Amino acid sequence: MPFARSADDVQLHYQVSGSGEPLLLLSGQANNLHWWDRVRPDFEREFTTVVLDHRGTGLSGKPEGGYATRTFAEDALSVLDDLGVDRCHVYGTSMGGRVAQWLAADHPERVRGLVLGCTSPGPPHGVERSAEVRRSLAQPDRLKARRALLELMYTPAWLERHDEPFTTHGGPFTTLGDPDMPPHARKGHLLASGNHNSWDALPSITAPTLVVHGTDDEFNPTANAPLLAKRIPDTRLHLVEGARHAYFEEFHHETGPLVADFLDAH
Repeated sequence: MPFARSADDVQLHYQVSGSGEPLLLLSGQANNLHWWDRVRPDFEREFTTVVLDHRGTGLSGKPEGGYATRTFAEDALSVLDDLGVDRCHVYGTSMGGRVAQWLAADHPERVRGLVLGCTSPGPPHGVERSAEVRRSLAQPDRLKARRALLELMYTPAWLERHDEPFTTHGGPFTTLGDPDMPPHARKGHLLASGNHNSWDALPSITAPTLVVHGTDDEFNPTANAPLLAKRIPDTRLHLVEGARHAYFEEFHHETGPLVADFLDAH
C-alpha cells in the first residue's frame, strides 16, 4: 500500500492504476480517493491514473491543522514526487478543482493539461451557493440533509434508477463525504474550501485548460465556470446540459471521452 510524506510530514495514501501518461485525479471536499471509483475506468486504458486521500481523509494522516487548498496542492506534489512523476495531466472536481488551480499556478512545469470540473475561484470573486441551499444542507434532520445533498449532486432521474448506487468499497455512496473523518478534519476541509481564493493566480496558469460544469449545478453554481474560463488563458469551456454537481459521475459516458480527448490533444 503506497504512501508518500508531505512537506510537514503527514502520511499521504495514494493509488495508481492504468497505463499511459500519468493523470492525477483530485477529489472533492471531505472526500477520499473513492470519489473517483466510477470514473477511473474511463481513463485507465489511456492514462496511468493517480488518486490520493487528501489529508484528513481515508488512510492519510489526520493532523489537527494544515488544511488549505494550497497545502492540498503541495500534498499532491509530494505524491507525484514519490512516484517520480515530473509532469502529468491534472483533473480536479469541486474542491479538487480548487486544489488543481494552485498546482497549475504554483508549479506550471509539472502540469501538462488541466481540467477543472464543477469548481470555483473562491470568494470574493466566485459565485457562492444560495442561502436556501445552505439551509437545506444545515438542517438538523440528518436524513433530510443527506437527501438534500443527494439532490444537489444528482438529477432526479438518476436517483430514481440508483437505489443502490455504484460503489466498490462497501459504502452507500462514494461522493457524499468520507464517513470516517474526525470532526477536526471535516472542519478543516470546510474552512479550506471557504478560504480558497485563487483569483490573482489564475492568469499565471500556462497549461491548456478545460473547464467543465453542469448547467443545473446549484451546489457550486454554474456561473463560476465562465469566470474561470475568462480568467485563465488558453481555456475551453464545456457545459453539461441538465447535469448537477456530480456531472463527472452521472454523465461520465459524455464527459469521460470529452476529458480524455482534450488531454490526448495536449
